[in-house]
Amino acid sequence: MTNAAPRRYADLHAASLADRDGFWLAAARAIDWDAPPTRAFDPDQGVYGRWFPDGRLNVCRNAVDRHAEGPRGDQAAIIHDSPVTGTTRTVTYRALKDEVEVLAGLLADLGVGRGDRVVVYMPMVPEALFGMLACARIGAIHSVVFGGFAANELAARIEDAAPKVILAASCGIEPARVVAYKPLLDAAIARSAHKPDACLILQRPQAVAAMTEGRDHDWAEATDRARAAGRRAASVSMAATDPLYILYTSGTTGRPKGVVRDGGGYSVALTWSMTHLYGVAPGEVYFCASDIGWVVGHSYIVYAPLLHGCTTVLYEGKPVGTPDAGAFWRVVAEHGAATLFTAPTALRAIKKEDPRAETIADYDLSRFRALFLAGERADPDSVAWAERALDRPVIDHWWQTETGWAIAGNPIGVERLPVKYGSTTKPMPGYDLHVLDEAGQPVPPGTMGTIALKLPLPPGCLPTLWGSDERFRASYLTTYPGYYDTSDAGVVDAEGYVTVLGRTDDIINVAGHRLSTGGMEAVLASHPDVAECAVIGIRDALKGEAPCGFVVLKSGVAREAGMVERELVAKVRDEIGPVAAFKLALTVNRLPKTRSGKILRGTMKRIADGEDFAMPPTIEDPAVLDEIGASLKERGIGSAP
Repeated sequence: MTNAAPRRYADLHAASLADRDGFWLAAARAIDWDAPPTRAFDPDQGVYGRWFPDGRLNVCRNAVDRHAEGPRGDQAAIIHDSPVTGTTRTVTYRALKDEVEVLAGLLADLGVGRGDRVVVYMPMVPEALFGMLACARIGAIHSVVFGGFAANELAARIEDAAPKVILAASCGIEPARVVAYKPLLDAAIARSAHKPDACLILQRPQAVAAMTEGRDHDWAEATDRARAAGRRAASVSMAATDPLYILYTSGTTGRPKGVVRDGGGYSVALTWSMTHLYGVAPGEVYFCASDIGWVVGHSYIVYAPLLHGCTTVLYEGKPVGTPDAGAFWRVVAEHGAATLFTAPTALRAIKKEDPRAETIADYDLSRFRALFLAGERADPDSVAWAERALDRPVIDHWWQTETGWAIAGNPIGVERLPVKYGSTTKPMPGYDLHVLDEAGQPVPPGTMGTIALKLPLPPGCLPTLWGSDERFRASYLTTYPGYYDTSDAGVVDAEGYVTVLGRTDDIINVAGHRLSTGGMEAVLASHPDVAECAVIGIRDALKGEAPCGFVVLKSGVAREAGMVERELVAKVRDEIGPVAAFKLALTVNRLPKTRSGKILRGTMKRIADGEDFAMPPTIEDPAVLDEIGASLKERGIGSAP
């Protein structure tokens, strides 16, 4: 692009599609290259093309060294805030470089080199970030597995990634318990056909693990020896198209699906997003309340803030219960965060415990500018509640593990667009977004269909799946030739605003009418007594499927549950219409969720339909499924599991 970058959203997005190469080559100038790319995109490489095919860089050097060796050396790179241990630790960029250099040297001594895989199975501690960055430094491919994943699921990932080394901790810490990781790791290795050469174990005092002779190494002792011996690793130059990491999609069964991320396109897209989407400047504090085991944590706890020269907050706690519903506001105030990025389910948990937002008044949020939400659909009532309570923008945006950064959002660093409750606003640069019918034809504005992205996907998105280009094609590219199928249903209105209604599996067919459970959830969530909800389609002999709504009431609601349920049924009928055939609302104490906060709607549906189901590996508390089954059985539906 020869002219200055457009400063209006519409111009920016149009430029990214009209002059794809010029747009992304200009964006690529924000990072340091060993060999700057001369081409943005090569359509003949890979499954659908590859970004920056002739560029070379090292992602760790961009995220660590260039800041440590410059004026940001003494700036905090990582603030580890851990209410579950009662500790706070600050790691400067200079100290981060030291830790990563030494750990990278140790990994090299353990035989890890360019292209080798390293599994990271750790809680929210700085050493997990050191491990990811050390892999990037020497060209190894890291695969982070959510800490506390059951042995079977961990084994499947070990077998698929075939790591040379595993980085793990002795335990993770929850508000009410300590989760021993090492026995899970040992069981997973025993079950996997692939055996790692070595495991590096971070011993935490809350649960010191037994070590396996000949395989396990104590993290602190081994890194101390490497440092004393002067063993450090320099960053190696990598092709922009080389894999940076593999991230397995959660909830998989059978052979897991490993999303591959390359280093060059990812670094460019994330750096662009920090300025333009999130409106954050280098040197500011960025707080992403996710987990490093998920894509949000990879992108916006680890890589994006560090690439951009920010201070990233690594939070080892919960939105409520560590100690109360003011936990996030305490972190924002104490560390001066400019932005908070969390999941809608966390916001709903806070709203449930503190419906009048009284804890916010306890903290100085003067440096706080915006709250971003992603992970599942943000109900309009919760967004409006947070806007009123915080008196700041609350931005819902949408992306996937596969894309690595936002598909649609509100780019407040460019132009703050008007908020429409329930919408994730507009597509980000590089995303050519369409809503298609079952025949692959575009639908009129305001009509529900499948959201599809015209190829090529922009930088930062997956180029393939680990070990299988063909599986990538079959999973994402064959339903609508020339498009990436998001498997999300939604609508785009006449102004271009994108509303994601849920996974296409969550579209239910009621007497021939295709209806969105997400739309019904939005109606239920707007009731003043409802804290959170989930709608599923259950088998119905007459209509094929019928909607069933599960609702959790706000703390302190004294009204009789049956009265609230009747109001909810009437509310859906009034706002969506009789076509929804919504006749069943059930009040429950809690909803089944993964540890990352996603509601397990599919499992709830199988219980309601009386089908067998496997215990979801990421479920936070299995006992809640018994409660759901019992509630359904009281209404004569399904059977208790």
